[in-house]
Amino acid sequence: MKIGCFALVEPFSPMERQFEAIAEMGITYADLTDNHNGGMLGVEYGFTASLSLDSHPQKIRKMVDNAGITLTSVCAHANLLDPPSPDRYGTHDIIKAIRLAKLLDIKHVITTEGDPKTAFGENLTRDQQIFSICEKLHEPLQWAVELGVELLIEPHGQVTDTIDGMASILDTLGHEENLGICLDTGNSWLGGSEPLDFVKEFGPRIKHVHWKDMPVEMVDKRGKMFGCGMAVIPLGDGVVGIESIVKELNKIGFDSYTTLEIAGVDNVKESIERLKRWS
Repeated sequence: MKIGCFALVEPFSPMERQFEAIAEMGITYADLTDNHNGGMLGVEYGFTASLSLDSHPQKIRKMVDNAGITLTSVCAHANLLDPPSPDRYGTHDIIKAIRLAKLLDIKHVITTEGDPKTAFGENLTRDQQIFSICEKLHEPLQWAVELGVELLIEPHGQVTDTIDGMASILDTLGHEENLGICLDTGNSWLGGSEPLDFVKEFGPRIKHVHWKDMPVEMVDKRGKMFGCGMAVIPLGDGVVGIESIVKELNKIGFDSYTTLEIAGVDNVKESIERLKRWS
């Protein structure tokens, strides 16, 4: 198991500083987290940790090489339930993320459906939700197949937080060698599922893991809240049962990249020590 870190460590700092901060914690793997099309004022003036999907790859390579880290994924978390709109992260952005991943020799692009934000999206039936997700991922998946990239779906919504919803998406889209799962331990638990069941059900389709534990205070939100950005406690201090998930992943021979989505340097370091011990 390879342990990396979410590249949003220090607020109001540019992405280059995020990579440096990750290296300072002794971590050698990271994801390319927040990203955008074109330019962004906050990036130009140094207070936003985001990278343009239109960046020349050498610019990004220089950042990670200077920090001494390796990028393991490009995050392309999208809105796949609302209608397409120029201001919504969707199909075109996921395709750009896949192209950029190829240019940077990154194997994994991670996406998900997110919460709908329009009345249209909120009123979709379950079958319509699955169709909407699959329709928006069809073309990105063709690019992933062409470029040899793995498009991974993360539990982070009403459909993907469930075993049957995830299975329906995978079965509909096909292309098993290029379509897999990024298991998010906190999100799947928060959405009402058991992360351990994801491992047992999907096994080798899990290609990447996002680590989060949830505090007991989140129990009342379980099944009502779908996804959260970062955990605020170290792994093992919450109610998700991370140790048993690690052991089950070991049992199926998982030996791929993982990412700590945890706030606070001390929490990150403690989580690393515990993951190593449980492994």
